[in-house]
Amino acid sequence: MTDVIELNEIEALNDFQSDWARLLSVTPGGTFFRSREWLQVYWKHFEADQKLRVLIVRENGEVTGILPLCWKKIKSKFGSCRILTFPFDDWGSFYGPVSPDQESTLRAAFQYLLNSRRDWDLIDLRCIETDGFDGGATERAFQAENMEFEKFLWEQAMYVDLSQSWEEYLKARPRKARQTYTRAERNLQAQGEIEHLRYRPRGEAFGESDPRWDLYQMCEQIAEKSWQGSSTTGNTITHDKVCQFFRDTYESAVRAGAFDLNLIFLSGQPAAFSYNYIQNGLINGLRMGYDPEVSDQGLGRLLIGRILHDSMDRGDLLLDVGTGAVDAKKYWYTSVENSYRYVYYSPVSAIANVLRLSHQVASWFRDRFGSSDTGLLQDTRGQKEPAKQS
Repeated sequence: MTDVIELNEIEALNDFQSDWARLLSVTPGGTFFRSREWLQVYWKHFEADQKLRVLIVRENGEVTGILPLCWKKIKSKFGSCRILTFPFDDWGSFYGPVSPDQESTLRAAFQYLLNSRRDWDLIDLRCIETDGFDGGATERAFQAENMEFEKFLWEQAMYVDLSQSWEEYLKARPRKARQTYTRAERNLQAQGEIEHLRYRPRGEAFGESDPRWDLYQMCEQIAEKSWQGSSTTGNTITHDKVCQFFRDTYESAVRAGAFDLNLIFLSGQPAAFSYNYIQNGLINGLRMGYDPEVSDQGLGRLLIGRILHDSMDRGDLLLDVGTGAVDAKKYWYTSVENSYRYVYYSPVSAIANVLRLSHQVASWFRDRFGSSDTGLLQDTRGQKEPAKQS
């Protein structure tokens, strides 16, 4: 027998701590962003104007899946729209249920949502990597429940396959990529001794939960001296808007054994940093920077190369270097993966039916003429960057 429990208070997640950790360890693409720890910190900072709706799926009393959702309002050309979506705001490249059987979890969740209070106009699931970790589970779940949906390209993320040797990887890089990396190594070695420090504590369960604030403060100092110090985007680790969120998430990830901090020292001076999460061998590269006052001779390239080399030696599986800044990443990534947005329109909602029709018309124009109106549906609350649009 399958049943669903709905949690609306963030503290209630603690009652499912062990189940959440167990399921996350066997979830395809189960990154730290799907962890209870990350959600609790995220909710602490970005709860405003959202309502929590976490669905716990049980089979004969055993928790088999978790679907973190939130309710919020977004703007459209046709008025305010209420959506159920992931409590995620695109901090990572992809998202989904916490379960080894994502399709079954989604089906149970959809059945519950269709038969419970209808306080939403859209089920709007974003950052679904259909051809990768999701494996088509989201589409099959919608289809199995006879829920007609629209599918939109959402983003493109760049990955580095770490399941190879450094020598194999470097050999497969373009000639210019190898040249720029070896030049950076040579130039910086001529300036002084290079040290790569990687701090990856295993967490409280292993007695390794020291946050090493001295190392984190070095990252902040480097960020202040880099382009990030003057950035107005509101998404750097030193920006007033999110700096405490980054610090709180850092501490939580360390306790969970999910943090990966990298520092490059040149002649003993902190010169470059990388702020990452790691879970199940999957690394999410979040923020990095270097101090131009120390050197401008390829510190960023050296840092990435050292991280990749060390990760391959450690047996890590994949590095997600995120979206955007393609030119800066083009020599490093081994694949580009699409993520998608799936939208189900409530048939009893007037605004949902208007949006469904407008999306279909826009898709028709795009397919026929290669362009469409992209301003139909906007979501600007809590995003790191200007939100994607339909």
